[in-house]
Amino acid sequence: MTDTATPSVARRLDELPFGRRHLKILTGSGLGWALDAMDVGLISFIITALIAQWSLDTTHASWIASAGFAGMAIGASIGGLLSDRFGRRSVFAITLLVYGLATGASALVGGLAALLVLRFIVGLGLGAELPVASTYVSEFAPARIRGRVIVVLEAFWAVGWTAAALIGYFVIPQIDEGWRWAFAVGAIPAAYALIVRWGLPESARWLERRGRHREADEVVRGFESAARPHTHAAHRGPVAPIVADTLAPSVATSAGGRLGALWSTEFRGRTASLWLVWFCVNFSYYGAFIWIPTILYTQGYDLVRSFGFTLIITLAQLPGYAVAAWLIEVWGRRLTLSVFLVGSAAAAVVFGTATTEVVIIAAGMALSFFNLGAWGALYAVTPEMYPTSLRATGAGWAAGVGRIASILAPLSVPPLLVWGGAPVLFIVFAVFFVLAAAGAWGLIDRRGVSLDDR
Repeated sequence: MTDTATPSVARRLDELPFGRRHLKILTGSGLGWALDAMDVGLISFIITALIAQWSLDTTHASWIASAGFAGMAIGASIGGLLSDRFGRRSVFAITLLVYGLATGASALVGGLAALLVLRFIVGLGLGAELPVASTYVSEFAPARIRGRVIVVLEAFWAVGWTAAALIGYFVIPQIDEGWRWAFAVGAIPAAYALIVRWGLPESARWLERRGRHREADEVVRGFESAARPHTHAAHRGPVAPIVADTLAPSVATSAGGRLGALWSTEFRGRTASLWLVWFCVNFSYYGAFIWIPTILYTQGYDLVRSFGFTLIITLAQLPGYAVAAWLIEVWGRRLTLSVFLVGSAAAAVVFGTATTEVVIIAAGMALSFFNLGAWGALYAVTPEMYPTSLRATGAGWAAGVGRIASILAPLSVPPLLVWGGAPVLFIVFAVFFVLAAAGAWGLIDRRGVSLDDR
């Protein structure tokens, strides 16, 4: 690879300062991420409302959450493959459209069966969107701050979940069939998909890998022009796009090849570790946060009060992301991820055994702080595990395996509550957090290192 006359797309992107084009990519993707979180967060409040309004038992209620997560498992796996084949931006926009329309249609359902079908369709879009978005943003972020940028992207999840908590507190219990209005608000992503499709560029790394060198060069030139007063003099003149024979060979070029490559000698260790972390974090996170409003409700707090507690607990997510965003470029990926997972385990034990309102809120906020900080670190490290030719596939399948856990978790909560109550339930969650913390040490740490562009 030539380093002077024809610098690669990867080198040119990594040498850029963070500028307004990066900010547009981050906020454009982040808004989609926040809308995703709002949808997932709303379902926890809607389930609680439907238990009261439709007289559902906890088993039927758990089906609503698990139907969405079943769709997410399939969507994440397929979305990654499609993104490596057809591009990050296009698949991102399609996923927003799918789940936005299905969420809006959910406002019109009259029974459980129709809601389950629509939640599955919503899950297909949601599951595909998240790993594609993190891959997309990571491929534009300069290497020296890539981890921090992805944690900030993941912080939009807290914005969306907080919006869901506000809707849950001020709309659902205050309006007759307020859950329908909550679903109607969730249709916003369908309109936002058009903005994503036409307002954001395709990944330059993906374009280069697909042999579309002129388009990749045009995308990077746009970033360089926007940052020109701050860039090195070598980038101020025209820069020729890299030619095909200077690129390292792709690890895989077909869907089957990409799936097989995940378990090749080079990648099998990191794939196994990544899948373990994703599975355990999903089980504990969704098992806890989907059910917290309902658990508080069944413990004697009325709908408004349980939703109010959940809103306060949710507000601790943003500080968790902020601290993780700072530490991930100081401590590195693995240490940051494992520390936040151990903190999540400790907070889960305290929350499950809390008996007073003060301890419930404090432990719940600590759980939000550590768990969402861990999510930020996990989304930062995941795209870094694989080269460009199978990056979205690897991220998507890791997320898909995680979604299997998110299907099982809501179904596991009712029997665990019957067996041992909240203390046993949250000890189980703590064990899964500890397993994830151990698995984090099987990942590679690419802090400050350019992405692998094979």
